[in-house]
Order: sequence, then structure tokens, then C-alpha cells
Amino acid sequence: MRPTISIVVAIFNRKDELFELLNSLTQQTDKDFEIIIVDDGSLIDLKPTIRNFEEILNVKYFRKDNSGPGLTRNYGAKRAENEWLVFVDSDVIVEKDYIENIKKDIVKIPCDAFGGADKAHKGFNLMQKAISYSMTSVFTTGGIRGNKKSVSKFQPRSFNMGVKKEVFEKIGGFSEMRIGEDPDLSMTLWENGFTTAFFDDIAVYHKRRVDFGKFSKQIYQFGCARPILNQRHPNYVKISFGFPTLFLLGYVMGFIEYFALGRGFILALYGLYTFMVLFHALIVTKNISIAGMAVISTYIQMFSYGYGFLKSWILLNIFRMKPEDAFPSHFHKK
Repeated sequence: MRPTISIVVAIFNRKDELFELLNSLTQQTDKDFEIIIVDDGSLIDLKPTIRNFEEILNVKYFRKDNSGPGLTRNYGAKRAENEWLVFVDSDVIVEKDYIENIKKDIVKIPCDAFGGADKAHKGFNLMQKAISYSMTSVFTTGGIRGNKKSVSKFQPRSFNMGVKKEVFEKIGGFSEMRIGEDPDLSMTLWENGFTTAFFDDIAVYHKRRVDFGKFSKQIYQFGCARPILNQRHPNYVKISFGFPTLFLLGYVMGFIEYFALGRGFILALYGLYTFMVLFHALIVTKNISIAGMAVISTYIQMFSYGYGFLKSWILLNIFRMKPEDAFPSHFHKK
């Protein structure tokens, strides 16, 4: 029997992105799936956008009070009718064989949950492509978001994630975390004996943030979430989680070394790193403007994540604060 698919989309405001996502879903080679759209208290009316597709797609629309992406996805999952839940962010576009490949891979690669990569679409603007590079580069994340060879145990992320509905219900769905809720779900699956897999032919085009300020804020929040996740799932802590903080502290030490001792050895190492990122980004993107912006987005990513991680680690481990008290905006009470 072929797997049945329910796509669940939690959305807040982003109607233009929703239109592009739904439009890409109309192009699917396999049209046997349902779409659950859950409006997380948007400040604009999304129904006119959805009406454009009601006669083309099997789409169901629900609206609820704002609670963050995790609990909104849970709301949608309860209303899904099919065997597999596929979560995608509202700011992604999928290839025409997305559903077909998911069903093929589920049969070929037994698992309880799966995920895929994200990449930049040729129609994205230069900044979006630069940010996409920094989020998937071997020089920042180690390539773990875009290459199954880069990880020994893949953590599906909610911009492109599938879970058996019965398994999702057994573990209680996404937790009360508003930030970091998807790695939290992945590790909860492992702790309950369930398996995850990487499907290398279901990559989505992920728009992410469209300016460096919003990108920095988002990455800072991810950094704050990691020590919280480390507390919740101590068996899956990795030393590499702290690398961006070491990168930030090393940069500060470089300036101290330069001004206090008159030496620039540490800063020279960062200069070498900058050149390597620029050269690699140029090879990958084949555009010098994107490569230049990729250097900026890479430093923003490392510094913002590193600062968020350091702040969170200090509050949780030195001041012994509860995560909910240290970062109330990262949680929603069920």
C-alpha cells in the first residue's frame, strides 16, 4: 500500500510566501495528498489566498490564537487524516516531484520520521542566496542541513520534516518550546526508540530571512535555544554546539592580542577563514556579489549564534535559572 500524506503548514502573516508554496504544490506529479493550513493568529486575512487553490488542491484551512509554530503544527496534525504528517514552513517552495519522491523513499528507507535539505532557488534575491549559503555551508553548520554524509544521525527540521502520525501522537507532538522545537522533537523520537532518516531527493527552496537584521535575530534565538536543548536531552550534547561561541570569543581575543601585545596572529587566522569562505562561496554560487554577502552572513551567523549560546549557557548553568524564566518568549504554556 502506498503511503498517504498530509502536509501541515503553520503560518503567521506570510500570505505571499503561502501563495508561492501552494502554487508549487499544484505542480506535483503525484496529486494524492491533503494540505492542512493552520493560521497562527495572523494579523492579515489569509483566506483570499487559499481560495485561489480550493478547486485545485485538497486544502483545509483553520485559524487559532497565536501560540508559536510547534503547538500550531500539533493543532494541524490532529486534523490530518493520513498516515504521514509532512511539515513544511510557509516560506518554502517544493519541486514538482516532492510528494512522489517522499512516497518512494518511505517505501525504500524504513523509518519513523524523515527530513530533507534546503537550498536556494534561482529566483531568490542575492541576499537570500547568501544567507542560504551560510546556513548550509561546511564552514558554518558543517553542512549538516544539506548533506546526509555530514551527519551520523540526522535531525529532521520542521521546514522539511515528515513523521508517522501514530508516532507523532505517541510522543505528544511538538513540545511547548517556540524556538528549537524541531530538534527537540527529533531527540524525543530517538529517546523513545524511533528512527529518523535523511531523504536526499526532497530538498526544498527555503527563503529564510530577507535582511541581515532579521537573520541575526533569528540565529541569536537559535543559539539561546541550544543550551536549553542540551538540558532537555543530555545524551545528545556535542562539543561542536559550542564552536560559534569559541569563534566569537576568539575574535575578541584577536583584538586584545593586537592592541595589547602588538601581534595579529589570531586575526590573521580569521583573515584566512574569511578568504576560505569567500573562495568556497564563489565556487558554490558562481557570483562574486553573493560570495561577498555570504562572508557577511557567515560572520553574522557565527557571532549571533555564539552570543546567544553563551548568554543562555551562563543563565542556565551559572545563575541556575529555569529556561522558562531565562527566556519566556521561547516557551508557550500548553
